Amino acid sequence: MPKTLYTGMNLCDGNEIVNKADSWMLVGDDGRIESIGTGADAMPAADATVDLTGKYVMPGLINCHVHTMGDALDPRLTMFSETEVAYRSIKNLHRAISCGITTLRECASAFSVDCKLASLQRKGELADVPTIVPSGRPMSIIGGHGDMLEGLEGESNLGHLVSSPDEMRKAVREEFKLGAKNIKLMSTGGVMSPNDRVDDTELTVEEMKVAVEEAHHKHMTVCAHAQGTEGVHNALVAGVDSIEHGSLISEDDMRLMVANGQYLVPTLLPCWAITEYGEGKIPQYMIDKNKGFGHRFFDNIAKAASLGVRIAMGTDAGTPFNDLTDTPHELVLMREIGCTVEQIMHACGPTAAQLLKIDADYGTLEPGKYADFLVLDADPIANVAAVSQKDKAVYKHGVRVH
Repeated sequence: MPKTLYTGMNLCDGNEIVNKADSWMLVGDDGRIESIGTGADAMPAADATVDLTGKYVMPGLINCHVHTMGDALDPRLTMFSETEVAYRSIKNLHRAISCGITTLRECASAFSVDCKLASLQRKGELADVPTIVPSGRPMSIIGGHGDMLEGLEGESNLGHLVSSPDEMRKAVREEFKLGAKNIKLMSTGGVMSPNDRVDDTELTVEEMKVAVEEAHHKHMTVCAHAQGTEGVHNALVAGVDSIEHGSLISEDDMRLMVANGQYLVPTLLPCWAITEYGEGKIPQYMIDKNKGFGHRFFDNIAKAASLGVRIAMGTDAGTPFNDLTDTPHELVLMREIGCTVEQIMHACGPTAAQLLKIDADYGTLEPGKYADFLVLDADPIANVAAVSQKDKAVYKHGVRVH
């Protein structure tokens, strides 16, 4: 690709949440940013120039919690063949890039398809979709959240069904072998599983501690699906890097997260979407569970943000009425519950990159990092809903992909 100079933009680099008017950015032929300046600085030579005068440029979105095998309009979760999982995932990865997601973490993929797609991506395939941070199959208990039959004959399971620390260690090593960069633990029940409640505790502290130990020894992170109060606490004590959802988290555990530097990925969208669109369209148990904690959930996330818990953006895309293209609305919901604009912009940028341990390459627009960025007509700092622009330009490694 040619060395390209982008000029005239209002640039928010993701570190400072301000727009620097009349900025320019030079992107090298390797897709990385070489230099950044303003109109007052001497602009470097380039093979091509793109005039972005009057436009607003920000880092591409990092979504830390998605399920690309899912379909927002089809509540079916089981009996997928590996071929169907791969097909849906590739289709949804293209949908993701169209709304501005340039990096995503897959948080449970049947047959570890995400690991296999990420391997192809590292070889140069799938260059026009978000960078994939794979988790492989999640760790669950028999009958718990994540125990879902897959395959045309039910010959596989979405999750590794572990019943001891030794079984957990083996399962983590299996995902490591396939290339997982994160391990997903099911610490509690969930909305989408028929046999449990959201406040059920599932994996034990001992099992999760082994997962954390094994994963951290191999430079992987660990996230925990955790909605009920006790299960959230168990996961934090076990040492996970992030809590996913955190619906009924206690204030004491919010403070524990601040002290330990652990992250919270709230995923407000699925709760909002089921409330907004779900009645009569999905199984009643999902409706009932969602109603049971919804109001407390939003209040708890607002409290966590006010106490300084590190918030990373995720949407749980693939759950009912929650498409990957809806991701920008997560930013709007975060603003509505009281998160600051700085918290929101960091949550989908540098904070998310730090959680995923990819901040050397992604999360902000600065020299040495990949040129993953969005070009918007309106100012996202003034109104985060500007990110929802349908026809925005999306650049991945310096190449326009949408």
